[in-house]
Amino acid sequence: MENQNLLSSIGTIAQERLARRKFLSQAGLLGLGAAAATITFGGSKSAFADETEPAAETAQEVAQSKDTVAEIFTAALIAEDLATTFYYNGLVGAVIQDPNLAGPGGSATHVTSSGNVGNVDYIRAALTQEIHHAQLFRSLLGMTHGAQDPVQTFHFPARTFDNLANFTGILDALENAFIGAYLCAIQEFAAKSANLQGGDGAWLQSGDKKYSSEQLDYFAKVSASIMGIEAEHRVLGRVISNSNPANNLNYEGVDGLNAVYNGPKSAVAALTPFLKPSTGPGYSFATALAKQSTVSLPVMGSYPAM
Repeated sequence: MENQNLLSSIGTIAQERLARRKFLSQAGLLGLGAAAATITFGGSKSAFADETEPAAETAQEVAQSKDTVAEIFTAALIAEDLATTFYYNGLVGAVIQDPNLAGPGGSATHVTSSGNVGNVDYIRAALTQEIHHAQLFRSLLGMTHGAQDPVQTFHFPARTFDNLANFTGILDALENAFIGAYLCAIQEFAAKSANLQGGDGAWLQSGDKKYSSEQLDYFAKVSASIMGIEAEHRVLGRVISNSNPANNLNYEGVDGLNAVYNGPKSAVAALTPFLKPSTGPGYSFATALAKQSTVSLPVMGSYPAM
């Protein structure tokens, strides 16, 4: 019942409870020192807020401490469904006929001589990967099919799928947000595990207490595995848009995020514009999922073993 209530209310939570983040704003990277300091291994000290810590770090830890495991999974599922809808519509929209993709007159499954097969295949593979990620989080939430997912329509700015510049601009913004979200998830799962091992689990929500420290560590490992794929998407998107160097970062960043689900700097808050009709035209997740096999490209691999 707790999960059902969570899933049914996600739209309201995203629309009303969380502060609105300026659409597609880039808030910069969180300092490595502050990020590392939020995790304390061993001992009895909590990995979350301390009165002597800087205000920004304390705010981050408070926001993270409110995120339950189920909420982290739910936020990830929404993000992966958003990505599925995005990549599918990129493959079937007008943008696919750009010379850097399938070329004039081309399609996802028919790249013309003036197009670029490799670039098209990247998007087709990315679609498959996002679907696989969503399936994992769906199973972790006890769901069996996409019709049960909390968000079924995503909104994109007008003309997102009309030309390459618009498409890759949104791609870059989305993938940076996804990378940031998974980095926060890794940190949160690690902190939950560290606190549990240290005997300080009083801050855990009731639903979190069913997980062992080993399971929480594993969730961090899986999050890292997915984050790596999202980082590949970010770089290959820059390849498509001829942004050089495509691999332009020494370290992936959190994109201004400090939590996954709760708070004004959470991943959910950052992605809220894509849930709002005022952002632009709506695109059906169900349609993308039902028709993905016509344009997706199979790829190898599964989530890492525990």
